Amino acid sequence: MWDWVAKLSIELYASGAYSMNVVVFGKGFGKPRQISLSGKDVAGIVSVFSLLLIVAAFVGGYYFSVYTGSGVSMTRVASINNELEGQRNAIAVTRQQTEDTLDALAIRLGQMNARVIRLDALGRRLTEMAELSDGEFDFASEPAMGGPEEPAAAGSSIAVPELVVAMQDLDSQLDNRESQLEVLESVLMNQNLSERVYPAGRPVKSGWMSSYFGRRTDPFTGKPANHRGVDFAGKEGAEVIAVADGVVTWSASRYGYGELVEINHGNGYATRYAHNSANLVTVGDVVRKGQTVALMGDTGRATGPNLHFEVLHRGQRVDPVKFIRQGAE
Repeated sequence: MWDWVAKLSIELYASGAYSMNVVVFGKGFGKPRQISLSGKDVAGIVSVFSLLLIVAAFVGGYYFSVYTGSGVSMTRVASINNELEGQRNAIAVTRQQTEDTLDALAIRLGQMNARVIRLDALGRRLTEMAELSDGEFDFASEPAMGGPEEPAAAGSSIAVPELVVAMQDLDSQLDNRESQLEVLESVLMNQNLSERVYPAGRPVKSGWMSSYFGRRTDPFTGKPANHRGVDFAGKEGAEVIAVADGVVTWSASRYGYGELVEINHGNGYATRYAHNSANLVTVGDVVRKGQTVALMGDTGRATGPNLHFEVLHRGQRVDPVKFIRQGAE
């Protein structure tokens, strides 16, 4: 059938405004056949062919614009949209991480600032304690410094320069204050203050030693345990006294100790007074030997009113008994 159609030839002859003759040639016909069409038939055929041409042109133009006109296929457009969505998600994650980092830096900045304030207060009190002349150690301003300029290390720029500069300034202040305190401690030691800052004597005005340093049976578990201090049993509210001059570095509750006072005496020595019913000093206070710093109680891990007393040398707890006995000599 398709072979027959391929060999057809159609010729159109216009014989007038309202008629048309169509001559059909083909093997199956033997001789050419002529078909006469009236004006209405011609108009209908022309309309159909025109409509088909318009539809074909529209469809062809659409597919041409989609696949060749813009140079980008629908599949590629969908791929680009997916990539953009992935980039948006990555930007959101990065933004959240940046905000978290900024929050952490702000917290660290506050901690460093609090440390500077504490060191300044400690330095001023130590200066008063050593009875040094005004201006020799000025903790209200930075110490004088000098030296040639050194080239800064190369590095990438920081997105939050103000915050980084503030942290660098505080870090520099901390170094300056610590350096001054080290020098001040040496001055204190050189002014024959060792007797005032060396722990010696009983930490209570009344009471008796109820537990010694070293191995003992734990009063709560009944098992052998190490006791890193000595206990003085007494009455609720009995006075707890400092065994040497120093600066209060802790005055609050601490796990196991209850209400605790810790005093730094310099030269590597510190003392702790625990289980207090009330602390009478605050962090940064300068205390004198024999000064009442707390009242005896049973806060924390205690079976009754007592004072748990510790002596530390360079961060290590040592037996307080020898210091107590030196005070009695």
